Amino acid sequence: MTTLEIRGLGTALPVHRISQQAASVFAASCVKTDSDEQRNLPALIQALYRRAGVRQRHSVLLESSSDGEATAERFYRFAADASDRGPSTAERMQRYEVEAPPLAARAAAAALEQAGISPAEITHLVTVSCSGFSAPGFDLLLIEQLGLADSVARTHVGFMGCHGALNGLRVAHAFAAADPQAVILVCALELCTLHHQYGWDPQKIVANSLFADGAAAIVGRAAPAADPVPSGQAPDRSFVVGSASQVIPGTRDMMTWNIRNAGFEMTLSPEVPRVITEYLPRVLGEFLGRYGLQTTDVAAWGIHPGGPRILAAAAEAIHLTDEQMEPSLGILQRCGNMSSPTVLFILQEHLRRNSRGPCVLLGFGPGLNVEMCLLRLS
Repeated sequence: MTTLEIRGLGTALPVHRISQQAASVFAASCVKTDSDEQRNLPALIQALYRRAGVRQRHSVLLESSSDGEATAERFYRFAADASDRGPSTAERMQRYEVEAPPLAARAAAAALEQAGISPAEITHLVTVSCSGFSAPGFDLLLIEQLGLADSVARTHVGFMGCHGALNGLRVAHAFAAADPQAVILVCALELCTLHHQYGWDPQKIVANSLFADGAAAIVGRAAPAADPVPSGQAPDRSFVVGSASQVIPGTRDMMTWNIRNAGFEMTLSPEVPRVITEYLPRVLGEFLGRYGLQTTDVAAWGIHPGGPRILAAAAEAIHLTDEQMEPSLGILQRCGNMSSPTVLFILQEHLRRNSRGPCVLLGFGPGLNVEMCLLRLS
């Protein structure tokens, strides 16, 4: 029996960044109302942005940055009136086609280098994205830019939301289990800042305050499920043990991600944290129980930072300390919510810290769905 051994992990961020304070000032320029409420909007928007738990974010739309302050961005114009909704979806997708391939290639190249694996050795390519579409997609451009074999087997995991990288890992794990010769590259790429929403809608303002751009990639290969660490070598090998999904009944409208005329629109119900607190203990307990584990046995947690309230709800549900939550909170503060790649940034943080033992990656997405992945860091 074989499993997926993680040999390399790479991440990439756009070159330029913006502080949360500067982002809130920009956000106010995208909102215009026909009422006296207009003069209070900048303060309201700044308050919502402060609550997001984000200090800075990176965006492919920024042309320069200075200590986190955006100094050049020409994609979004000031709102002309209350009906202005900004660039069309077509304009946003045209920018996605240009910006997605190089950012994905940077993350994938870093993962290949760390793995010490030649691009020509990759047998399977799994790409993940929910923030843009094009055909040919960035998977084909990765083949060209990285020098992957023309015969590489391609699979795209699309529109799965913030837990998409975990779905991608499941696909890679299945390939490894089916083929002992499999060498798999998984690349998750999101350009969430292409979907900044205009207008005064508190739910959309909250989404605007959280999302950012980024890419992450993993290179893995099939390995015996119980492969021991060779004598005399450092125990630095990591394996995917298993994964699971759980849709929570009656919650399908609590988190949505829909394609509209002015980009992709997200809604996030304030009820989501309560539902997570209520359902996560049972869902996670059943998943870990399959492997003879309890939450107290987990050495490292990678919880997708959908926002500070979602992280707080997860911490309450499974009784995690501030120290255990710090990797997730730290990525949220430094990078924002990059959607699907974010959990891989958190996993990278654990690997840098030489975490050992069972590691659980968690993500929440439209459904409302809980996605879980168990790894062994050794």
